[in-house]
Amino acid sequence: MPDMHEALFYRKLKGKAVHCNLCHRNCAITEGNFGKCGVRKNVSGKLYSLVYGRTITMEIDPIEKKPLFHFRPGTQCLGISTYGCNYFCKHCQNWEISQQRSEDTILKVPFTSPKEIVEKTLEAGIEGIAYTYTEPTIFAEYALDTMKEARRKGLYNVWVSNGYMSRECIDALAPYLDGINIDLKGDARFYKEVCGDANIEFVKENIRYVFEKGIHLEVTNLLVPGFNDSEKDFREIGEFMVSVGEMIPLHFTRFFPQYKMADLPPTDVEKLRTAKKIALEAGMKYVYEGNIVGEDSTRCPSCSEVLVKRVGFAAEPKALKEGGKCAKCGFETGIIL
Repeated sequence: MPDMHEALFYRKLKGKAVHCNLCHRNCAITEGNFGKCGVRKNVSGKLYSLVYGRTITMEIDPIEKKPLFHFRPGTQCLGISTYGCNYFCKHCQNWEISQQRSEDTILKVPFTSPKEIVEKTLEAGIEGIAYTYTEPTIFAEYALDTMKEARRKGLYNVWVSNGYMSRECIDALAPYLDGINIDLKGDARFYKEVCGDANIEFVKENIRYVFEKGIHLEVTNLLVPGFNDSEKDFREIGEFMVSVGEMIPLHFTRFFPQYKMADLPPTDVEKLRTAKKIALEAGMKYVYEGNIVGEDSTRCPSCSEVLVKRVGFAAEPKALKEGGKCAKCGFETGIIL
């Protein structure tokens, strides 16, 4: 197929059907049909990725926008994405591209090779590539080839993900993945009703697995009014995150009306304050408030010295020594410079 790239992460079944094991949707796809992401197609018993090389974004962003606050603060990255997603979130801020599943529309996107992505990053004089905006799992083959080329050229690779990929996918990415921010969106009901019948337990398992593999990890929780913004919700997230690792940066971010939840109000800023307070009380060392204007600097959990001065998306490392230690007290902060 000249317009498509044969996928990884699948096996053949009887009668020209295939089983896609890229993510926890575990789609069994009959000939001529697509996975739930809409961008992986069974053609004559082989699984193809429609979106390989079909990047629709190449935007230079600060790493803090991902948000990644403890990985290479103050640097910039080239954000790339394709059409499609393995979720169906009612509040998606990028729904125009994430929910696009038209084969004709996808294949009209001009082809950009992994090598060209890396060349554009180097030409821009920036430090890395972010696989973001839509779910990078659904373009994993394209991402993986780009990551390998980026690593050869000394660039970093970071993902912004819903965390629904298979362990096989994580294992393939791990040698080239420098950092990842995973959304922990809410409770089991939230995943089922808002995200399109997804299972929170797979996300929690992947958060643990990524952390155990030593990949730099940060976690984000978007507070949607009336759905995942109770003190019980905050406490459950805080306690779960402490059970994984108290030093993992946790971001609570403000919701703004989008897509099928355009009738909801923006998140009350006080909810962010409460979420942060409860997560800190649970034992988390680094908790941030996102999508609001103002300072959100990183302080040393041991001596309270400002480690990274941060206002909005502008960040400047301050009291940090080589290896990410606090310059004042020597605390190992976990921040990657």
